[in-house]
Amino acid sequence: MKALLGTKLGMTQLFDADGNVARVTLIQAGPCVVTQVKTTERDGYNAVQLGFGDAKHQPKPQAGHLKAAAANSRTMREIRLKAINPAHPEAKARQEAEAAALALTVGTKLDVTTFEVGDEVQVTGTSKGKGFAGTIKRHNFSRGPKTHGSHNYRAPGSIGSGFPEHVFKGMRMAGHMGHDQVTVKGLKIVVVDAERGILGISGAVPGPKRGTVTVRGL
Repeated sequence: MKALLGTKLGMTQLFDADGNVARVTLIQAGPCVVTQVKTTERDGYNAVQLGFGDAKHQPKPQAGHLKAAAANSRTMREIRLKAINPAHPEAKARQEAEAAALALTVGTKLDVTTFEVGDEVQVTGTSKGKGFAGTIKRHNFSRGPKTHGSHNYRAPGSIGSGFPEHVFKGMRMAGHMGHDQVTVKGLKIVVVDAERGILGISGAVPGPKRGTVTVRGL
């Protein structure tokens, strides 16, 4: 199973042999501990739960859950195994990968050697929180005119009509911006540093520095 939890370190640049520059995000990935394996027969679906980091103060319920894995994980994420279409050209390989994932035992440790350079991955993280934002920043609205006494500089404008006398759900208005779960697909592994436990991923990934992200193979 190609999946790891990690911490975003930041971005840098790498040059290849021809002098071409690549924008790379560095992630301190793993080691992760398998804290639970869920199966269709017992839980209704197939999934593997991974633990990452060390908790300073572990709640008792969580400590009891992690006792079987002999771990003190700060963060846990569940990697749900996708349903496999038998008609897919890579169905056999995916079935073998799923069987290998379900064969993992609680307490098994995974590190960056799980991935190889060139692997296509998706990265899930929590985007940067922007606080309360207006419609211009949040939804890219245009401002009003600043001439002839207009006071409509950054106002949102009309939010409805006289009938049906209520604001429709989904109306784009001012509100909390950012701090959402975001998944970016189609990224590639360009660096695997087993000694330092670092993955280099092409492009940008969601979240601030020191944010927790999930890297999963496609």
